[in-house]
Amino acid sequence: MERHSFAMELKEGKKNDYRRKLGEIWPELTAFLDQEKVHNFSIWNCDSLIFGYYETDENHEFSEEKKNQIQALTAKIEDTFTWISTPGENMRLMYHNFGVVRENKELIRHRMFMTKLKPGCEEEYKARHDGLVAAREGKIDPGPDSNFSIWNAGGYIFGYDEIDTTMETEETPEAHEATVAWETRQLGIMDWITNDCDWLTGEIHSASVRLAWHN
Repeated sequence: MERHSFAMELKEGKKNDYRRKLGEIWPELTAFLDQEKVHNFSIWNCDSLIFGYYETDENHEFSEEKKNQIQALTAKIEDTFTWISTPGENMRLMYHNFGVVRENKELIRHRMFMTKLKPGCEEEYKARHDGLVAAREGKIDPGPDSNFSIWNAGGYIFGYDEIDTTMETEETPEAHEATVAWETRQLGIMDWITNDCDWLTGEIHSASVRLAWHN
């Protein structure tokens, strides 16, 4: 399985138009996804930002005809946004912890977060997360997280995570202390857009909202 992502920024005053037009093209879009065996397609929004995530079979490539279909669909809605990522290309993968992927999503809690990197901090962010990957020493995390991936484009960070609710447990005091230390350190190189760390900073941000999903 291969994971893919994209990101856009809505033009001022165009959020309602984007949602309406997404609804208009949705039947045609989902028919295309089914035809091309694209799985777990979702679109997320927070403030003016849009993040999209989807999965394909390994080594899947769209034919030129299919790329033209994508462009035709995009043309029906692209007056509502500007691209953050490069169309047709994945954003930079900054972190992954794919774990044991759950095909059944019924007991999955989805989490999607967004931050803005401070100038010149992209490589430091990557290095810190590379350290987390190295610490696992190639071992597969049994959960509760799966498909956990963090992407970067245009100075933004977009995180996607699927959490098995049957494996979630309350955070221990020791784990909470470690979380506070990590997130406090991260605040030195990025600013939150979503509300994931409002509990720590006391600030108020918008929550991420899943606008659409097709499995």
